[in-house]
Amino acid sequence: MNMESVKLVYFSPTGTTKAVIWGIARGINPDNLEFLDITLPDARKQSLKTSERELLIIGVPVYMGRVPAHVTEWLHTYKAHNTPAVCVVVYGNRAYDDALLELKDILISCGCKPLAGAAFIGEHSFSTTEIPTAAGRPDAGDVNLAESFGRKIQEKLNNIPSPSHIPEVIVPGCHPYRGEPIHPYSKDSVFWNVDFIAVSDACIQCGACAEGCPVGAIDPKNSRVIDTENCITCCACIKNCPKQAKTIKNGLVRDASLRLFTLYNERKEPEYFL
Repeated sequence: MNMESVKLVYFSPTGTTKAVIWGIARGINPDNLEFLDITLPDARKQSLKTSERELLIIGVPVYMGRVPAHVTEWLHTYKAHNTPAVCVVVYGNRAYDDALLELKDILISCGCKPLAGAAFIGEHSFSTTEIPTAAGRPDAGDVNLAESFGRKIQEKLNNIPSPSHIPEVIVPGCHPYRGEPIHPYSKDSVFWNVDFIAVSDACIQCGACAEGCPVGAIDPKNSRVIDTENCITCCACIKNCPKQAKTIKNGLVRDASLRLFTLYNERKEPEYFL
């Protein structure tokens, strides 16, 4: 099955998912390549459009074992017709739970034909220099595996005559999905509406954090003001601050970071399903 083009779509507040998706694309090495970065709110104002002659590769980070709600809402506006699709989730070395299955189900409901799925590891959003979890990932080994996965996708495409002949790809996960909005590292702590970001005097109000916030939760006129109801704790503002002026406060999120470091420090490897 010859694809006229490959379309990459990714939600990647800290760049880890983006790195994996582009690695997969290099492995496929298509003649025509398009990409849509849906990380920022304005990008999600346009609906996705594809055809059955176009391969869609979509990547999302895992938040509490699930697909981020903003991505789910945006994908529900997408209408495909037998578009071959690759589902990719990136998690912070804890577990991806039902996220890959959920992403696959969403794409099927949109009219896609999933032909492959994968779960890669990226540096956890709560990882810090002091308390690292999957620091520096995806690393060179991960990217090499992403490229290898891309080559295997192309091989599979070469042996499929048409989208209607794509066999179901089986990925791990459970129905109903697990992962309610309760913090996965604490038995009784509610995850949302957490005021966890400290801003030091090093902040120069450059606005980089507000500009890069995927949900517009930071006031562009005063980056010390954060809307905790809309914040998704992606920590993009912390990791991308040019002055390292933002850090994680002592409290729930720091406790979660310590728990991650203690329980999930053994390196996990990417998995893919074809």
